[in-house]
Amino acid sequence: MMRAVTLSRHHEPDLWEMEEHFWTAGLDAARGTSATGAVMILPYAPGILQGQTIWQHLKDQPLWRTITMTEKTYSRQKDVAVLAYHASAEREGAPIYEALCVSTYLHDDGRWVRLSHQETPVA
Repeated sequence: MMRAVTLSRHHEPDLWEMEEHFWTAGLDAARGTSATGAVMILPYAPGILQGQTIWQHLKDQPLWRTITMTEKTYSRQKDVAVLAYHASAEREGAPIYEALCVSTYLHDDGRWVRLSHQETPVA
């Protein structure tokens, strides 16, 4: 289980670590760091997903083996942080997946939780 990240001046690296684990640590880890009513926009048929629909879709997907995040951009206003980046992700038996991604986090009740995530594939 991912440890809770407390609000501090040095929280940005922790959020990037959470984002990496979102891709590579499996379904339970991703669910554990996401808000109950989180919204995700995923390509290739799923579209806009919210709440339990996210986890029903992702449970049948193969795990990502690695993720490389470049062009990292970070913004924070009070208790909301936004991470935007170019993802290069790899899973067994598939070509490298390239996408522009953004995740929004909320500092709520002493920990950061993901409110939203969007992926836009890059050709």
